[in-house]
Amino acid sequence: MSLDTAARAARATLHGVSSQQNPAPETTDTAGPRPRRLTYAAALCALEGLALLVGGVWMLVLGITGDDRQQAVTAGVTVLVLALLPLLAARGLLLRRSWSRGPAVITQIMALPVAYSLLQADSVAVPAGAALAVVAVLGLVLLIHPATTRALGIKGPGRTGETGQQ
Repeated sequence: MSLDTAARAARATLHGVSSQQNPAPETTDTAGPRPRRLTYAAALCALEGLALLVGGVWMLVLGITGDDRQQAVTAGVTVLVLALLPLLAARGLLLRRSWSRGPAVITQIMALPVAYSLLQADSVAVPAGAALAVVAVLGLVLLIHPATTRALGIKGPGRTGETGQQ
């Protein structure tokens, strides 16, 4: 019995719970080095967050210098606040927090309709739409990959109490 397991058993006994009712959590791959897929997914989320920050600042500047200030400033502030989602997700992915995959996946899913609308434009927005579509799809592939899931310590549905038995 390791010292950590003994400490958990002692705490459980103090709180009136036997170690059989509160088994030690099984070890996951979160102790090893961070997989490159996870680092790449975090980098893509950070890139999207930075792009949203730049877009929000750009909208604010245009709003302050333009005619329709209220609408442009409101849109700029909204985009700046939306930039927090992928930036926080990127930080969580780098720190290997399991909660961070949800906001990262949501960011990629939200980027797909934006990319589609940019691809439908007859302007210089088409290359931006293509780049955003590639980043969003690549981000989704990286985030749902089993290595990423294991690195974040995420178990599938119904596997919360499962041991190594099959």
